[in-house]
Amino acid sequence: MLLRSKREITRFQILVEVAEHQPAIRQQEIAAKMGVTPQAVSEYIRELAEDGFVSAYGRGRYEVTKEGIEWVLINAEVLENYARHVTRDVIQKVRVWPAIAAEPLKAGDQAGVYMQGGWLYASKEERSAVGEVIADADTGQDVGIARLTGLIDHTEGTVHVLKVPRIERGGSRKVDLEGLRSVLEEVDLVGIAGLEASVALAAVGRRPDISFGSREGVIEAAFHGVECAILIVDEEFTDFLKRLEGAGLNYTIHDLILP
Repeated sequence: MLLRSKREITRFQILVEVAEHQPAIRQQEIAAKMGVTPQAVSEYIRELAEDGFVSAYGRGRYEVTKEGIEWVLINAEVLENYARHVTRDVIQKVRVWPAIAAEPLKAGDQAGVYMQGGWLYASKEERSAVGEVIADADTGQDVGIARLTGLIDHTEGTVHVLKVPRIERGGSRKVDLEGLRSVLEEVDLVGIAGLEASVALAAVGRRPDISFGSREGVIEAAFHGVECAILIVDEEFTDFLKRLEGAGLNYTIHDLILP
């Protein structure tokens, strides 16, 4: 078995490197990447050629044979199955997930786990994700959940993007404050990006939940199912939309700039 032999693992890695960079193979680069000597790489490649896994033609030119590809695929499947076992059967059993107790819970209880307001909660109510309570907890306390199985019910939040003009173009004075109030009634979390955004938000009597690092903070909150808004100065507006699209999040643009 591949995992029982360090030598076989090294052969596997070198064969993968040859396959990735064929036909012109730089043995020194492979050696540096793997932390072995170029002489060792050369010896391994020679052995792989003798086993019929690599064919050599010309100086420093190699190709992986059909037999070599089959050997890589077989062992890659072994590694994939082992990784799946570690992730699903081992780590899942020993990992403890923190949640908020929605009601008093006892060690050993089976608890349903769900997301609310961006945080995980646990209760005795049946849910699509369940786990085992590891210690007693009262309502509102943090509680550890082990052996979590199933999928946590979760819907990503929408990011409401509000463009604020730079001071050269009017700043907060050019923001439709009534429209801003209307948008803010729909969201649970507000971030600001820029001084003009801060002043506009203060003008409607609301304090920001995130003042610095708002772009990433809003994205993280939306991933946790929180409805968010961000007031952002217009010169950073386009780049932030690209970031949202790259993250795959839903967003709504609100043009609140007065003429």
